[in-house]
Amino acid sequence: MNTPSKAGNVKEYSKEKFFPHYFFEICVVALFTVEVVLILAVLFPPAVGREIDFSAQYSPRPEWYFLFLYQLTKYFPGRWTFVGAVLLPGLAFSAILLAPFFDGSAETAAGKRKTAMGVGFFLLAAVILLTVLSLV
Repeated sequence: MNTPSKAGNVKEYSKEKFFPHYFFEICVVALFTVEVVLILAVLFPPAVGREIDFSAQYSPRPEWYFLFLYQLTKYFPGRWTFVGAVLLPGLAFSAILLAPFFDGSAETAAGKRKTAMGVGFFLLAAVILLTVLSLV
């Protein structure tokens, strides 16, 4: 009975180091790809569409999943926009991440983790309320 030799299945790896040999190859391929895309963009420019009519009454609004942030930024106009657009959502996200750690309970049942569930339900209610307020 003939068995295949294991020597035929052994992969031979290159002795070349990643840097600079393979790194240089990757850079060349990346630059070549960028050049091809730029040349295609110059030769075949995308259609721009019709001109903008600035006399039309149009109020741009975000998609439904960003409406709560849109409403939140209305409460912080001018230089305070940073608070409504970055600071409060960042704090809310941090609260969601850290809520299980603040709740020192060893319980795994969701009903017995009052602090984590309270933070989660409060933030969910805030998002729903702000979304509803932005629609009216």
